[in-house]
Amino acid sequence: MIRRFFLYLIVLSVPFFLGLAAWQSARYGDLERELKKLEKTQEEWVENNKRLIAGIAFLSSPDRIEHIARDELLLEKKQPEEVLQISIDTAGVADE
Repeated sequence: MIRRFFLYLIVLSVPFFLGLAAWQSARYGDLERELKKLEKTQEEWVENNKRLIAGIAFLSSPDRIEHIARDELLLEKKQPEEVLQISIDTAGVADE
């Protein structure tokens, strides 16, 4: 009787383990598809960041800023001797 019970248990456990293996395989496939989608999204973000960094480098270049200041804003670059620097000594001022 006990032998027969173990035989039935083994026979019935085979389909269970086959079903479990199929479920794991389907789950693995889903996770793999999600991983590929996330990797693609990450790659797009990296490319977008590269474009943004290149744009920042272009927009903040000193030559471009000088061109805008001179030609569009009509500003002139001053020589160091034309600049007057004023410093205020606050060490002698009492807190009120």
